Amino acid sequence: MTAIIEARELTRVYQMGEEQVHALRGVSFAVQKQEFIAIMGPSGSGKSTLLHIVGCLDRPTAGRLFIEQRDVQKASGDELAEIRNRKIGFVFQTFNLLAKATALENVELPLIYAGVRRRERRERAMAVLKRVGLADRMLHRPNELSGGQRQRVAIARALVTEPSFILADEPTGALDTKTGGQILDLFAELNSEGYTILLITHDPAVAARAKRVIQLLDGRIVSDTAESGVRA
Repeated sequence: MTAIIEARELTRVYQMGEEQVHALRGVSFAVQKQEFIAIMGPSGSGKSTLLHIVGCLDRPTAGRLFIEQRDVQKASGDELAEIRNRKIGFVFQTFNLLAKATALENVELPLIYAGVRRRERRERAMAVLKRVGLADRMLHRPNELSGGQRQRVAIARALVTEPSFILADEPTGALDTKTGGQILDLFAELNSEGYTILLITHDPAVAARAKRVIQLLDGRIVSDTAESGVRA
């Protein structure tokens, strides 16, 4: 099978004054289509750095990253922006919604950047909002929605471009346990429908909902366990 994401010996070093901080130390893994993977680790383990690199928000100091066999290292700034817009659906802990825009307008935003015509983007945004259970909240603004509903809007926004994979950064971190569980249920449903999901978390209970868990510690992968429990 051809991997959607392939990381080869990713290293990231930050210069902090005279000190070098090694955030990633030779991280390698592959993600196949329709996988649901949690990348787990404590604060300082390197998971946020890995998210930024896989999300094409940062470049590694060394190593290679391929997205759908495309060598990201060779991409220009404009090409990286296109990859982020068309290939990756982002879901953030803090939702990152426009406060003055309706749920529908927030979901349409990536399609505006992609140059999709108004009628088509409206239809696509309405369809994904219905899919995440917000058919009756499309014209509400974020401050008129609960935390769980705001995260559903963010998930709809991630889905609307029909991305190759969803990259979710602590998606339940700002939610109570019950609401967080409902969001994880939604991710499980989306995965069963064919979506590939890469979820970043520090919480073992959240990671347990994924089918495969990659655990980071001090910038290295210390375990990579498939659903069967066999180390990958």
